[in-house]
Amino acid sequence: MEHRGGLARSSDEAFERMKSEGARLFSCLNESTGVGRNEMQTTKPYTILTQVVLDAYKKVKANRGAAGVDEETIKEFEQNLKGNLYKIWNRMSSGSYFPPAVKRVEIPKDDGKTRKLGIPTVSDRVAQMVVKLYLEPVLEPIFHEDSYGYRPKKSAINAVGKARERCWRYDWVLDVDIKGFFDNIDHELMKKAVQKHTNCKWILLYIERWLKAPVQLEDGTMEARDKGTPQGGVISPLLANLYLHYAFDEWMKRKSPNTPFERYADDIVVHCKTELEAQHSKEILEKRLAECKLQLHPEKTKIVYCKDGKRRLDYPNTSFDFLGYTFRARLAKTRREDFFVNFSPGVSNKSKKRLMEKVREMKIQRKSGTDLNGLAETINPILRGWINYFDKYYKTATFSTLQRIDDILVNWAVNKYRSFRRNRQKARKWLRVIAEREPELFVHWQLGINRTAEQ
Repeated sequence: MEHRGGLARSSDEAFERMKSEGARLFSCLNESTGVGRNEMQTTKPYTILTQVVLDAYKKVKANRGAAGVDEETIKEFEQNLKGNLYKIWNRMSSGSYFPPAVKRVEIPKDDGKTRKLGIPTVSDRVAQMVVKLYLEPVLEPIFHEDSYGYRPKKSAINAVGKARERCWRYDWVLDVDIKGFFDNIDHELMKKAVQKHTNCKWILLYIERWLKAPVQLEDGTMEARDKGTPQGGVISPLLANLYLHYAFDEWMKRKSPNTPFERYADDIVVHCKTELEAQHSKEILEKRLAECKLQLHPEKTKIVYCKDGKRRLDYPNTSFDFLGYTFRARLAKTRREDFFVNFSPGVSNKSKKRLMEKVREMKIQRKSGTDLNGLAETINPILRGWINYFDKYYKTATFSTLQRIDDILVNWAVNKYRSFRRNRQKARKWLRVIAEREPELFVHWQLGINRTAEQ
């Protein structure tokens, strides 16, 4: 490739030259807003900052992720890092980048069905991240304040907290489930939504190509797509948020301005004052989603009564799950130590089950060649993340599950030490002594959760 100052001798040198020039280049995003106008003539049809390609790679690496259809891992991608990044920049800038097929992986769900995830290649994830880095700052300011999914400075726990607060003020909830949302996004409506916010040709070009990219099934066969965006793609969450911004958020703002909601991607909770209002919201939402080529799940969408110590009506549904928490009536205590029944979130049974499945997959009890310090290094990262999320609200709901971790440690001790094989209670007492002496060793011990004493 020809550059100022002569011919680059290698892709490494070319990328270094691009990087040095990158600070002086500007991208086109939306000429009507004057944001990112191209102020230089380049030999490429599209001007894409080389520094953005590098930043995109760093974010993809931080997010990790599995290999795509080419089976190339991030570690393998890095073996020719500069050459690979140069290739992405060169093809995207020239308009000749075509995304490879997306690898489909089916993840088991709690209801016995599977969730279809689409895994792009590492190179394609970098390319998608490039577009995201350009497009997200344009879209972020227009998104609704109660849209929490995959957004900077917003999180699932923020959504749970806001839902908790509103459940105290509103007696009814419409628990919304959109059937196969990511698989059923209409491509034409999606493209119209993107075009509303940018006329940048290369962004529109590549988003259209990603929407149309085929899927490779587990048996190797290819499947064409005429709708949907792969759940698992880098650009998919941003596109999904934009789609529901118009299909739901803005529509609710116009039609029901006094009906608050929390939305995390396609997980939605709508708060209503009366059962009649909840029924009406369900009816009009069903029609609205149909206009947007989407459908309410007939079984999972339900109206819930927020029953507690003061709200005592009988109703079929008095609980709902949202982002790993179950909202239901729970015993609470005031600052004066008085007890009352409150409608609050606590870790769901499904979330407890998923944690224990992850721990069992580690096969801790079989690691007889490892000591407790080694076990702690293995299990603590998972426990820490789980506790940090579910310890936020009604933390006592986590205790029974975390106590079961000690049962697994007892099994490990029995397998490792002959003196414990016929005396499990002796193993429990031994662990209790260690927990008292080294409470920082395991994350759940730091909370004072230890059931190794003799029962």
